[in-house]
Parts: sequence; C-alpha cells; structure tokens
Amino acid sequence: MNAGELFRTFFESSVGALGDVDLFDAHTHTGSNDPDGRTFSLDELVETMTSAGSRAVFFTMHEPSGYPEANDRVLAEAEQANGLLVPFCRVNPHDDAVGEARRCLDNGARGIKLHPRAEQFTLDHPAVGDLFALAEERGVPILTHAGRGIPALGKHVLQHATRHPGANVILAHAGICDLAWIWRRAPDHPNVFYDTAWWNPADLVTLFSLVPPRQILYGSDAPYGRPFLSVTLAVRCGLQAGLSSEQMRGVLGGQLERLLAGEPLLELGSPNGNGTVEIDLLLERVASCLVFTVGPAFGGIPPLVTEGLALARLACEVGDDAPQADTCRAVLELLDQFDEMGGAETARRGTLQLGLIILALCVARTGNIPVPPLGDGKADVSERVD
Repeated sequence: MNAGELFRTFFESSVGALGDVDLFDAHTHTGSNDPDGRTFSLDELVETMTSAGSRAVFFTMHEPSGYPEANDRVLAEAEQANGLLVPFCRVNPHDDAVGEARRCLDNGARGIKLHPRAEQFTLDHPAVGDLFALAEERGVPILTHAGRGIPALGKHVLQHATRHPGANVILAHAGICDLAWIWRRAPDHPNVFYDTAWWNPADLVTLFSLVPPRQILYGSDAPYGRPFLSVTLAVRCGLQAGLSSEQMRGVLGGQLERLLAGEPLLELGSPNGNGTVEIDLLLERVASCLVFTVGPAFGGIPPLVTEGLALARLACEVGDDAPQADTCRAVLELLDQFDEMGGAETARRGTLQLGLIILALCVARTGNIPVPPLGDGKADVSERVD
C-alpha cells in the first residue's frame, strides 16, 4: 500500500466500526496570507471534505493586515460550497472585534474564531468579554486557539463561561494548555467544549477519559491536519478511552450539528476515566520512541528523526507470537512507507511523511483497538537474538 491507501484504510476501518456516522469537522481553514507560508484554497478544502464525506466549520487563516476582507471572502466561499461549509468570522480584540463580529454575524457567519497566539492577546482583554456577550445574544459559539505557544487561558475561559452561560466556547487542540486541571471543571461548565484537532494520542486519550463526551467535538485543523488521519486519531483514542460507538458518533458530528442549530444537545454520559490507565509497557516503548521523533520532524532535524525511528523499529521486535505483534507489524508497515517516501529528510509539518509517524504513534498508543489488514502482514517483529 502507498501512503494514501494506508491513511484511507485506517480511516475506513475507524468509521466503519461505528455504524452510521455523519462527520462534521469543527476546525478547518482557508487562506493564502498566513506568515507560516501555508495556503489552502476553497477548492482544496471542498475536495478534502468531500473525500472524507464530511461537512466542516471553517474560518480564515492568519491575516496580518486585518480580517474584514478575509471574513468577506469566507462568507462568499460558504455560499459557493452549497452547505458543505459553515463560516465563522475571525476577529482581533485589538481591532474593533465586536463591531467586526456583529457585521459578519449579520451577513451569515455562524460563529466567532479567536487566536490569542497570532493576535497577541489574553482572554482577559476587555473585548473578549464583549464577544462572549455577543455570542450569548446571538446564540453562536466562539472557538479559540488553546494549543501550543500561549500561556494558560482556562481561568479566563471559565470566568467568561460562568458570566455568559448562554455562550458556548470551544477550546481548540484538546485544550492542552489547561487540560491538566480544567477537565475537573468540565461538568460544572457544560458550555465549554473541546475539539480534537491535535496530534498527540496521550493528550487525546486523556481528553476522552476525563471530559464528558457531550463536550468533545471532532476537528481536523485542515490544512495542518487532514480528515483521514484526524478521524483515525479521534476514533482510536476515544475507543481506547472506553467510549461507545454511540458516544463517538456524537463526537464526530452529531453534537456539533445540534450546537450550531441551537437544538438541545446530546446527553452522551459520563467520562470513563479517573486520571489513571493501564498501559502495555512494550507498546509504550514503541510510542515513546515515536514521540521522540515528532519534535525534530516539526523542526527539520533529520538525524534525530532517523535515530528515533531506528529505536522504534527495535522496540517493535516483540516476537511473532507476542500479544503486541499485530500492533507492531502495523507500526512497521507505516514506517516502511515513510522510508519509501524519502524518510527523515522529507518529514515536515503538514507532510504525509510526518502523518505516517503520527499514525504509527497512534497505533502504538491504542493497542486495545484492532488494526486493519495492511499489505501482506509480514512485517518482521521477530526477536533479534544474533
């Protein structure tokens, strides 16, 4: 199998295990002016979502010159997408955020996007409280970056959520900047949601184990993540944490559908975890080696990627009859494809090569979940005794 076939096989296996799923992605972008150099056109987003059978919320990428023109573009793109895409407006609290949000909502936007890292603000900025009041007034959600590169923001989120109980806020990227503690407050703040647009299975299993499933929404972060991988991450991590098929269907789209429509939300039960899980030590060794490679791949340090993957391969030599053998064979199939695509020299953020490492990491960290048949299934996991 090539890389595309591997990603599709895991995606179809993940979705197929859940029955009838209506995918609805809470976190995607279009744009062409982001300082990070990434671009993503309407056609590319539509093609990406169509290939996965998914609808999506979308908003503009970073626009250093300001957001009115970009928001108008997003609103126009939503009309062209014929219902496939739901537009949010992106605003900067330093630049008449409330006025711009109100203008966009009057013209068809269905939510508000904030990015504290890109726009250099914290959520105690006076305009943020006014945006929560507007969101409550209009019955639309606010989605805010809550991932890497920012200080903790959970304290201020909970303050706003308490003052404006009719405003729903979505913490992007599994809320990792505050996940260590904010999960304890989730049941008391049912208007605070978390999207799954993140790469690390340890964080996602934690999220699914500790936060009520009704408050978790699937997101891909396209173009930085893609549905075939992000759905697989969400499903495998959710099932590993003990969620049922019904709960996962809610996470993957059912709850977002209701949230955007202002309908009563699904009640999907309580989380299954208490902060501790049993781990398979042999698979944890594989996963630890793969985690070691992700940072260097993001940073463009090929020797460290090569070193980490070599250790991961050695960690997969658990023996042909070991309980972990099928999982390790799948990891090796993915790493073999990584090598065929150019290996460590080609792995960067947003590439299929890095996606293969992340998928291998997910497989190793979700060893309780069966892997689909891959290739000839003959990857060598036998003990090396020479």
